[in-house]
Amino acid sequence: MNLAVTDVRLTPILVADPPLLNTQGVHQPYTPRLIVEVVTADGVTGLGETYGDTKYLELARPFAERLKGRQVSDLNGLFTLADQVAVDAARVENAVDVGGLRGVQTADKLRLSVVSAFEVACLDALGKTLGLPVHALLGGKVRDAVEYSAYLFYKWAGHPEGVACEKDDWGAAVDPAGVVEQARRFTERYGFTSFKLKGGVFPPDEEIAAVRALAEAFPGHPLRLDPNGAWSLETSLKVARELGDVLEYLEDPTLGIPAMAEVAERTGVPLATNMCVTTFAEIKEAFTTGAGGAVQVVLSDHHYWGGLRNTQQLAAVCRTFGVGVSMHSNTHLGISLAAMTHVAATVPNLHHACDSHYPWQSEDVLTERLAFEGGKVPVSDAPGLGVELDPERLAVLHRRWLDDDGTLRDRDDAAAMRVADPEWVMPSVPRW
Repeated sequence: MNLAVTDVRLTPILVADPPLLNTQGVHQPYTPRLIVEVVTADGVTGLGETYGDTKYLELARPFAERLKGRQVSDLNGLFTLADQVAVDAARVENAVDVGGLRGVQTADKLRLSVVSAFEVACLDALGKTLGLPVHALLGGKVRDAVEYSAYLFYKWAGHPEGVACEKDDWGAAVDPAGVVEQARRFTERYGFTSFKLKGGVFPPDEEIAAVRALAEAFPGHPLRLDPNGAWSLETSLKVARELGDVLEYLEDPTLGIPAMAEVAERTGVPLATNMCVTTFAEIKEAFTTGAGGAVQVVLSDHHYWGGLRNTQQLAAVCRTFGVGVSMHSNTHLGISLAAMTHVAATVPNLHHACDSHYPWQSEDVLTERLAFEGGKVPVSDAPGLGVELDPERLAVLHRRWLDDDGTLRDRDDAAAMRVADPEWVMPSVPRW
């Protein structure tokens, strides 16, 4: 058994994305992702996936070269390797991580987002070599299926006329009736029983009405609303008070730990975040500010926390402080969903359904898409992640990336909105 890495293949791709609206703008017709393949001396290939924007590719390429010759079992060494990769200062000076919506961009955050894909690929290769599923390498599963939530979006019927894109059959959702219909289709297709609405798109009263409509259509089902910090403190207090009786939690209503703490203390509505707690250094302030802390649920994301084992460490810290944990999602494919499912299966204190964009993605790089059964993804016991790469499909999506003139290689929701509205400027925060 030879666990040495002999080759690393990096394949940037562009994957179709529907016109989903958020406070910054609208999703572009294609989103960049990076597929990582780590090959061992025994010919075993492990798979990983992360963001594919230029700033991540700049780090992934030198990282891949340094990985060759090392053991796929040397997971701790990945962080040492990452520290050796220089980050272009222009990427982090006065820069805000707009696409990820997670505060100020730093060199460490960029590195962790790259490390995560390589860690998953190494775990996949190690699991395949040993004949063990990834969840076994993480200590073993505590559940056989992981629950996911229907991720609802305000949405146009299609991308602007004349824009090259893939068609979808979801239709428009720009009012409460459209949101409820979207939720019904999610339920019919995937069996989801909880719902999250991406807010910050329309004035708060309209989004309050949409959540109220969901509560009426799906009585007793867990509901969440996420405006990505688009509201002021006073607006956040108003919405929390008006929806407190139907929300499972309110996600990132306003920016900053002090403001979040005030909303939590004055309304008693549980607050979740993937924006004000995105590194271990931010945990202490978030968990100790105010009478009950600034957040009651942390939405982890192995892509930017640095991998699956860091996600377990985060969950352990949350358990220590009595803070809930679930999972955040950005546009992703099946490799990421498989990785999310494996680590989620090992977290005892995962008491909220996880987020996933996967139902929105009509394309994938796997030979077989992962399936939701009753709103859950079964945890695979096959070696590694339990998924197989489709080389032909990967080549098609990579060719799309190669053929792009550079306008889609970096996600920019505001730029996509300007195609429809040339006067669009990314709203200042708070927007309302």
